[in-house]
Amino acid sequence: MLTVIAFVAALALLIAVHEYGHYRVAVACGVKVLRFSIGFGRTLWRWQPKGSPTQFAISAIPLGGYVKMLDEREAPVGPEERHLAFNTQPLRSRAAIVAAGPFANLLLAVLLYAAVGWIGVEEPQPYLSSPVPGSLAQGAGLRGGELVQSTAIAGEEPEPVRSFEDLRWALTQSALNGQDLRLTVQPEPGAPSRDVVLPLGGLQAAEVDAALARRIGIIGPFTRPVIGEVMADGAAARAGLRQGDLVQSIGGRAIVDSTQLREAIRASVQPDGRPLAQAWSVERDGRILTLQVEPAVQREGGRSVGRISAYVGAPPERVLVRRGPLEGLWGGVVRTWEVSSLTLRMMGRMVIGEASVRNLSGPLTIADYAGKSASLGLTQYLVFLALISVSLGVLNLLPLPVLDGGHLMYYLWEAVTGRGVSDVWLERLQRGGLAVLLLMMFIALFNDVTRLFG
Repeated sequence: MLTVIAFVAALALLIAVHEYGHYRVAVACGVKVLRFSIGFGRTLWRWQPKGSPTQFAISAIPLGGYVKMLDEREAPVGPEERHLAFNTQPLRSRAAIVAAGPFANLLLAVLLYAAVGWIGVEEPQPYLSSPVPGSLAQGAGLRGGELVQSTAIAGEEPEPVRSFEDLRWALTQSALNGQDLRLTVQPEPGAPSRDVVLPLGGLQAAEVDAALARRIGIIGPFTRPVIGEVMADGAAARAGLRQGDLVQSIGGRAIVDSTQLREAIRASVQPDGRPLAQAWSVERDGRILTLQVEPAVQREGGRSVGRISAYVGAPPERVLVRRGPLEGLWGGVVRTWEVSSLTLRMMGRMVIGEASVRNLSGPLTIADYAGKSASLGLTQYLVFLALISVSLGVLNLLPLPVLDGGHLMYYLWEAVTGRGVSDVWLERLQRGGLAVLLLMMFIALFNDVTRLFG
């Protein structure tokens, strides 16, 4: 139920803001707006303020909305109202009205990101976990436990790192831009800081996924190698492991954090696919115990990995990240720009085949994330809303004829040539744009079904 409520609330807000952008600028430009609708299909509720020409409505299918303006191309307009019609407005006014919807979504994202900064959010501290063996992070000399103080791309000023999420964002951007990233880290409290360069410039970052994080080698914040909830009749329970056990070593190899512990468990498989039993040294109530643990073996991604049927790792240490009024607002602008740029780059890579279309998500995945983010608290839900609002704004600015960006493309043609697109070409472009949009929707829905039910 929470997922449905969170999804419907998100759609209603984002659609209302988008359409209100069109409506507000249309009214400011002197255009008569006949109807403002959230949703399509059968009308559930309608209201027309006294003295206003606009009827406001909520309709049954909440997957979009529209602003219907007086327009000679849709119905006859009397001479006395011709100056109020959309099609009679100057080019700059028509372009402003069309662009206002997507830009309203981008403005909403700025405010939502700013609100998160003002409210403050608990995020993991930027302590590094053990790097994945053979990864770029390990090759750069990182060992785990370091505190990341700042990041910098070559030629730019260092940016302070307040939390692990700041670090994750810097890594993602650098990988997608093909730029090396310099980390300033403190190996341990009181020790002098040192610089470490991650060579991300030559990384083939076709997709932002778990595989990319593993190639970089930084997959999570530092957490203590503690055993959490133990499932009955699992490998951990059979070996005598208990919740709260602190793992010291496995097979004589010291374990310093939960990332290293998970990797050791996954690797507890012999070459012939049988489980590899090893001696675990654990601390329990101040005593050191030695337990023989034999994991279960499961197939994952075409290879065999070990599993012990227990939660691994303590929660990471967290820090409250909160920003002042101006800093939070500017942070909202910067994050909206960065997410918009990242979204466009990913779309461009999908078009030229450098990124997989599996990155496209549809309504099922959005609904799933809406429910999950809402369950985590207000700030996480606001971040989700901001991300979707950016995506909606950027998508609508794409030069597809059925979208706002397509209409702006027509107006650009009109500005350059001095004449509008002919009716014949307009119909052809609309059909082509609709076909592309339907294809994108089909791929996104297929990805949803595969991701959620596959």
